[in-house]
Amino acid sequence: MRECTNCELHQTRTQVVVGDYAKESMCFIGEAPGYYEDKQGRPFVGRSGKLLDSMLEKIGMHRSEVSVLNIIKCRPPSNRTPTKSEMDICGNAWLNTQIKYLRPSLLVTLGSVALRYFFPQAKMTKDKGRVQNTDLGIPLFPIFHPAYILRQGNSMLEEYLSDFKEMQKYIIQTDKGTDPNKQQSILDDFF
Repeated sequence: MRECTNCELHQTRTQVVVGDYAKESMCFIGEAPGYYEDKQGRPFVGRSGKLLDSMLEKIGMHRSEVSVLNIIKCRPPSNRTPTKSEMDICGNAWLNTQIKYLRPSLLVTLGSVALRYFFPQAKMTKDKGRVQNTDLGIPLFPIFHPAYILRQGNSMLEEYLSDFKEMQKYIIQTDKGTDPNKQQSILDDFF
């Protein structure tokens, strides 16, 4: 992945943002690395990441217990939205493979761009908070991107927390829990 030249984004990247892996049940998926992610090589490390971490803590989880990935592994210039072609190339080459190896119980898309990668006709306002089955055989739960919540101010924080509580309920109800066969080292060696 770090040597990938499948699309033009490799020409402007600082580094590839592979993702954060955990052996637990949820996998959060954003669209692409931003400025800070590109600099640090980790997804969701800026203000959006802090909100994600805070919401996880409010439901009794820690960031180290979930996987956090982006569809695109290289930062698009000027933080523009990734093109459909870039998402298809990177998603098919890397994201789908990561999901296959992680085998999460639930995929959580952060924002409309990530949701439309899985369901091109989806609308965030209509589909948010509704579990849907993916072609990967893993259920998907779409929520707003943390950056969107931050732009709205405090008015949507309770609703956002409610979405996190619903995710947690879904995981408990499906009773899949942790799979001890999911090993960080396998992923590190592969990517």
